[in-house]
Amino acid sequence: MNQQPEFKTSGAWTTAEVESDRSWIYRMNGDEASELLAVVREGMKADKPLLAYTRSDFPLRPMQCLTEAFEEASQRRGIALIAGLPRVGVSEQEFSMLTWAIGLNFGVARPQSRMSEYITQVKNVGGQYRNATGRGYSSNAELDFHIDGGDLVLLSCYNQAPIGGMSLCTSSTKAYQVMLQERPDLARILTQPFPFSRNGEESVDETPWYLCPIFAVEDGRVFCMWNRNRVMNTQQLEGAPQLSGKKHEAMDYLDKLVRRPELMFCMHLEPGDLQLMNNHTALHSRTSFEDFPDEARLRTLYRIWLATPDSCKLPESWIPFWKSTEPSSVRGGIRGHKYDDTCRRFDRDQAAAVGMRPPS
Repeated sequence: MNQQPEFKTSGAWTTAEVESDRSWIYRMNGDEASELLAVVREGMKADKPLLAYTRSDFPLRPMQCLTEAFEEASQRRGIALIAGLPRVGVSEQEFSMLTWAIGLNFGVARPQSRMSEYITQVKNVGGQYRNATGRGYSSNAELDFHIDGGDLVLLSCYNQAPIGGMSLCTSSTKAYQVMLQERPDLARILTQPFPFSRNGEESVDETPWYLCPIFAVEDGRVFCMWNRNRVMNTQQLEGAPQLSGKKHEAMDYLDKLVRRPELMFCMHLEPGDLQLMNNHTALHSRTSFEDFPDEARLRTLYRIWLATPDSCKLPESWIPFWKSTEPSSVRGGIRGHKYDDTCRRFDRDQAAAVGMRPPS
């Protein structure tokens, strides 16, 4: 038996543990939901650009369910669910803005695509996941386990599919601990640099691919950077290193490991649910789904990648993607092709509003 190192994290959970202890689920009561919706409706202005909104436009009073859920995701278990967001009688535009308002109160949103979008509608519009520029959020495909590009990912559910669309998550910290026990040789390989593709979303000062280890440890904390699709997409890019047989074996082992029933937790998000996940300590995925034929009932969620004020230091090897490893800094995201002065101004002003260091 290999001796386990000591890790400073409570994010190493198993399926049984999160099923038996549901303290990571927080419910918004009716008064809180009504207050939140009223604040959002009061602050919304017709034709006002998304990045023109500020935290002061949506002055939410401290709500225990929100505050504790964000602490749970950021500092403790690494996952949290807020149930009971206002949904009945709420339009898609209002629900999207409601999600945005919560993000403004808890951190700095990061751009997510080649179009430099700061909030993404997760909806099947016929996107192709398995190609050199594919993204899963625009398809109905089953996704690989992966992380997103912010300290936290916020995913709010407006409509759910009638078949499939199950949300899957696994503690990457726990997976690393299991791997150290069972296959320490492969665990060591995953701490070596792997190539990751930017999927054609790179900004003018970025290369089409970068190197980063899949696992790293900083100050006793385990960090994970994983997205099989982006690693495999590098194999057709000029200059990208080709993966060895051992690296393929380590990747395959990791993907099977995180889908073990004792490690993979499955949840079905309901309309009005807001899922929070720590991208440094948890991997997530989704099953394929079939939609309603009615356009108004199509599976629709809203996603924000959030840099948070209470974030910790990242491994220095994370620099190529995250740009900064310093705690409480605005980091991560895909700047994309439309990152302009409006984006820079939003990042700077929102960082000041929540007490964070602006982006590098």
